[in-house]
Amino acid sequence: MIRLLNPRRPEQKQACPLSIPSNGYLTDMNRFSNQKLSSLDSTSARPFPDYSPKKPTIRDSELVHHISTAIKQRRFEPLPRVLKPFESKFRSDHVIWVLMRIKNDYRLVFDFFDWACLRRDPSLEARCIVVHIAVASKHPKTAHELIRDFWAKSGLDVCSSFSHFVDRLIYTYKEWGLEPLVFEIFFQVLVEAGLFNEVGNFFDKMLNYGLVISVDSCNLFLSRLSNSSDGVDMALKIFSKYPELGVCWNTASHNIIIHALCRSEKVEEAHSLLIEMESRGCVPDVISYSSVVDGYCRVGMLQKALELVGEMGIRGLKPNQFTYNSIIILLFKNGRVKEAEGVLREMMSHGIIPDNVVYTTLIDGFCKFGNLAAACRLYDKMQSEGLDPDAITYTALICGFCRSGKMVEADKLFHDMLGKGLMPDEVTYTTLIDGNCKAGKMKEAFTLHNQMVQKGLTPNVVTYTALADGLCKQGEVETANELLHEMCGKGLELNICTYNSLVNGLCKAGNIEQAVKLMEDMEVAGLHPDTITYTTLMDTYCKSGEMVRAHELLREMLDKGFQPTIVTFNVLMNGFCTSGMLEDGKRLLSWMLEKGITPNATTYNSLMKQYCIGKNMRATTEIYRGMCAQGVMPNSNSYNILIQGHSKARNMKEACYFHSEMVAKGFSLRVSSYNALIKGIFRKKRFEEARKLFEEMRREGLFADREIYNMFVDLNYDEGNLDMTLELCDEAIEKCIVGKAHNEHS
Repeated sequence: MIRLLNPRRPEQKQACPLSIPSNGYLTDMNRFSNQKLSSLDSTSARPFPDYSPKKPTIRDSELVHHISTAIKQRRFEPLPRVLKPFESKFRSDHVIWVLMRIKNDYRLVFDFFDWACLRRDPSLEARCIVVHIAVASKHPKTAHELIRDFWAKSGLDVCSSFSHFVDRLIYTYKEWGLEPLVFEIFFQVLVEAGLFNEVGNFFDKMLNYGLVISVDSCNLFLSRLSNSSDGVDMALKIFSKYPELGVCWNTASHNIIIHALCRSEKVEEAHSLLIEMESRGCVPDVISYSSVVDGYCRVGMLQKALELVGEMGIRGLKPNQFTYNSIIILLFKNGRVKEAEGVLREMMSHGIIPDNVVYTTLIDGFCKFGNLAAACRLYDKMQSEGLDPDAITYTALICGFCRSGKMVEADKLFHDMLGKGLMPDEVTYTTLIDGNCKAGKMKEAFTLHNQMVQKGLTPNVVTYTALADGLCKQGEVETANELLHEMCGKGLELNICTYNSLVNGLCKAGNIEQAVKLMEDMEVAGLHPDTITYTTLMDTYCKSGEMVRAHELLREMLDKGFQPTIVTFNVLMNGFCTSGMLEDGKRLLSWMLEKGITPNATTYNSLMKQYCIGKNMRATTEIYRGMCAQGVMPNSNSYNILIQGHSKARNMKEACYFHSEMVAKGFSLRVSSYNALIKGIFRKKRFEEARKLFEEMRREGLFADREIYNMFVDLNYDEGNLDMTLELCDEAIEKCIVGKAHNEHS
């Protein structure tokens, strides 16, 4: 019968489904289990050697006696003072002989050993003896530190020092300890040090003496192996081999291997192991299932992941934060934003409070899909739950505001972030620089660039590209060139993204001739224009109504072997529509569908917008139905187009239907949509509905037009509500005159 260590495992953390303790034995010394070796014949086990230390001379014996007596009799005095008279005669040989006389007094042993280490380097044998005494005295942490410090301070060759340490530990075991835990501790220190070959050798050596390392220590080994760069295969071999040698793997062991397989994208193998667990005598837990769910989510197999979540429910297992977060991330990747928010609600209904990771994932997702209102709601909810947004959360939200051109809000968040002592990184600064450049605020952009450098952060190619793009859009091409020369001087290389950004900047500034010349310069520099370069130029030609030139560029692009993207087709579609060539636009849509090219909401929106402008709501409805039939989900822009079109055509039933659907999906009305919807409802004499929408618009800080203010001023006056009438008159003067520019921009 062999005593085996079985430490208590700590509660798992959400950030990673597996958390194997490195020294769980420190907190629970009494949880040993007896295990009969099934794979070894105990009669063939090698006995531990008898201990026979070097004998002291008579003179040495007298000195050791005096030292031991002095230590015991004057135990409450500082040891350096007690042993001062013996320092000149003290040798490293004396350490073991003194230890023999005081071994039953743990405190004296370690005080003496510390004193001896400061004066003479103790022998490896003496160190091993003290390790045994520590374990026998129920101080495993000290033993752990003594073994660990040996490698940290010795500077010896690992292989040779390992061999010597093991030999001495085994040699001193029978006389000084007889506690198998000492070998568990040694095994765990080797694992923590990453000495994986030595770990395997030590395991085999212990088998020769009839000892099997506990499953919990072996789990630590599996965990460290599976987390190393090339250790997954070795972990799988150990997992396969060790049961034959007496290790009985438990649920935690299987979880480690499942997690490792999933990280290596071998999800099917991980799922098979999950299914086999019960036949191996282990019951899968939440971590087992969550690891495989996460694995399927990582490879984009949402349906498989959801099936496993359903299976968890059947088994009475509740998904944890890790499970939900995996699904939320994948839903966002697939553009299923509302479903992701639904998963969050389900998560909270089960009493699981989302952490920073979950909230940040959702906020980032909503920002990327342009739904800032939902992102801000989550940001507020996160804080109301007592969770502090971190730098990643702030950066995600700042990114969202910058993409939407809301630089005032982005700047406010940035200063809030600094006020809380959070450090922005290169991504945060580059996002703000890019946002300011797109807004034409070049002074602010360069101020941020200088702050970034002062804080020791290095601007990258993306940072300089954003600055150059902003300068080009303002027509400062020469300054942009100087900036790019500075960038090259710092060892950064211009790439295709930089050139594309410059081409885009020149096009936005209306300087298409220079943009075409820059595209030619790209070839000279050894960088070939790509689909984005061509699409950018085509967009400029389309917006200026030069559809023939845009078509020529498309043909040139195809001749060079570049594949158009959905953005390329959307550029062409928008060009046809704004040029009044609606039949050509419909033909392009039909051709895309025939060729298996899936249009997106933007493709359909261009056609719907133009038909709405032409007040042809029958054709608009036809396009909308075709969009839904193809499984393309309408976006915020789609709903705004439909609501404006139906409102202006006085189809208020349809307009209100689309408004309800839009709100249910978390989208918001634009200013122009609010104005159109309010006017349409008001004309139908549904005054309370119109008033409710008007108040909602005011709460959102949006600017209604003059006609709407006149409508509600008259309505309130007729109702005898003079205070509201005067309030709206003041507001109309402020908003419609002072805020006219803002209203037009919106």
